[in-house]
Amino acid sequence: MPSAPASLDQETSTPSSPGPKRRAVLQSLAALTAGLGALPDAQALPAQTLRFPRDHGAHPDMRTEWWYITGEARDAAGREFGFQLTFFRTRVDAAQSLTSKFAARQLVFAHAAITDVAGKKLWHDQRIAREGFNYAAASSADTELKLGDWQLQRRPAEPDLAGSAYRARLPAKDFSIELDFLSTQPLLLEGRQGLSRKGPDERQASYYYSQPQLSARGQLKLRGQRFDVQGKAWLDHEWSQELLHPQARGWDWIGMNLDDGSALTAFELRSNDGGVLWDGGSFRPAKGDAYIFSRGEVIFKPMRLWKSPLTQTTYPVEWMVRTPADFYTVRALVDAQELDSRASTGALYWEGLSELIDSQGKRVGRGYLEMTGYHSPLRLS
Repeated sequence: MPSAPASLDQETSTPSSPGPKRRAVLQSLAALTAGLGALPDAQALPAQTLRFPRDHGAHPDMRTEWWYITGEARDAAGREFGFQLTFFRTRVDAAQSLTSKFAARQLVFAHAAITDVAGKKLWHDQRIAREGFNYAAASSADTELKLGDWQLQRRPAEPDLAGSAYRARLPAKDFSIELDFLSTQPLLLEGRQGLSRKGPDERQASYYYSQPQLSARGQLKLRGQRFDVQGKAWLDHEWSQELLHPQARGWDWIGMNLDDGSALTAFELRSNDGGVLWDGGSFRPAKGDAYIFSRGEVIFKPMRLWKSPLTQTTYPVEWMVRTPADFYTVRALVDAQELDSRASTGALYWEGLSELIDSQGKRVGRGYLEMTGYHSPLRLS
């Protein structure tokens, strides 16, 4: 969900900058997705057994899907970074009956971002294209995503073929992400064995699994300077027919890798009137089964606000998050991690590297906090 004007605290690279023709293409494709709310009513998703490696791949019959990797890394000198990469796929139902090979039946988006903690700067980029022509693709067989020279691929891990090894290569104008990820734990099926409820109506749900505690290794580049890094990452893969209730404005979400090997997910869906439509999440210890949170077991309470000098949008950058596992403080490591993706997915939101502090005041982990719908209501169908 990336891209915003440059400032002292935030720097941007975006592929829409080369000229008006490119901007027109991005705007027309974004307009296509903005009309997805007029699609026929979605039906409730059935419970089903997720099967792998098939369900690592795309589900082109579903409206909305994303593969999302966030994490933290540091170089040998101790310089700290956050990173985020996301590939989206959107089915455009209105184009399914068109016979032209140029018809935008499926759209592929991608976002990439790096947070330089010491420099308190965020770099981000975004891309969008219709699927096809060997330029944009999302394989149905396994995680194999391509958008120009941006790629994310999965393969079975050696020697344990039950695990996963991911390779991400996303070169941008002023930065690049070249990282390899290796699973260290089994997949975490969110919700009810991978069927995650997202609202008061049964049709507001997604198929959803996470891969926490990924080991990360590779290179990050910032304006030509290369940093050899290693760290931890978190992967989410989610697909749905209808994710948000009509009264939903946005969500607050955390995915946290704890230092002891545990994994914490928590979210709330906010309504237009300021209430909470739904909440949920999970906690899995380093060894043991996950506890899936029931509705009403998660509470987000904002503790500190930050106002973006670029958009004048106010975001909570420190939270108290109550879960069945503990009462946590979630604190942004850099306030200025706002992302402007209005040239691709259409959203303006905040997403960034944050630390997790337990009820005893001890820092117990790190991960990513995402907040949507603070500038304007989020639209996903």
